[in-house]
Amino acid sequence: MGRLSTKCMDWVNRGAEALFPPACHFCHLPLPEAGCCEVCLPEIRPHSLDCCQRCGRALSSDLAPGPCGSCLRTTPFQQETHSLFSYHGPVRDALLAWKLGGDDAAIHWLMNASASRLSGLINADDLLLPVPMPLSRMRKSGLHHAAALAKMVAGQTGCHWDWQLLRRHGEQARQSSLSKVARRKNLRKSFYLNHDHWVERWEPRWSENSQSGRIWVVDDIVTTGATMHYACKALRGLKRPVYALSLARTPVK
Repeated sequence: MGRLSTKCMDWVNRGAEALFPPACHFCHLPLPEAGCCEVCLPEIRPHSLDCCQRCGRALSSDLAPGPCGSCLRTTPFQQETHSLFSYHGPVRDALLAWKLGGDDAAIHWLMNASASRLSGLINADDLLLPVPMPLSRMRKSGLHHAAALAKMVAGQTGCHWDWQLLRRHGEQARQSSLSKVARRKNLRKSFYLNHDHWVERWEPRWSENSQSGRIWVVDDIVTTGATMHYACKALRGLKRPVYALSLARTPVK
């Protein structure tokens, strides 16, 4: 029976390989094994390390680590902002395929490729909080993209994550349809801290004087930084430094 089952599984695997041959996760070009092809790989651009440490905006090497002019005018609520990739080419295509079609194979490849960078940023005692989505969009897509990213990062680094601590009020228009000024107005009062959940689950672990763990707000894409700004602002009641992390950041034109 065991030998028969093994043979059946071999046939199933061969059939699956024939129907779905290995391909590039980004452009779907056939490959000897699934991954990233030689055409897409050079187009996957890590976000520049020459950037404003506070908001993450790319700067020239002589101006980094900032602060940039924008942060001098309006200081963000997060201490630091880190993005793994530039929202360009294959990374942009991968995020759109994930957000619109649920295809996350390329996202997992990007996260695996970022393992070394993440291990240098995230400590085991850190806590990741995904930016909450409006309920209507989450019901429609069946996905909470920021929470999925937080879960991936936690799995790679051994840190903690919690989707219930940072919450969202009501429904807001999509940020992608708004100007920079309108984005800030749209989100000004959108996020809040679930203080009861903090007291019940996390405060006993982290005494007020403990400096071992940091809080990170996680999102898939940073564009103008408005979402991160107000999501981090909502956590002021914790009286702890807050950091920001995104998979990708839109290049400033």
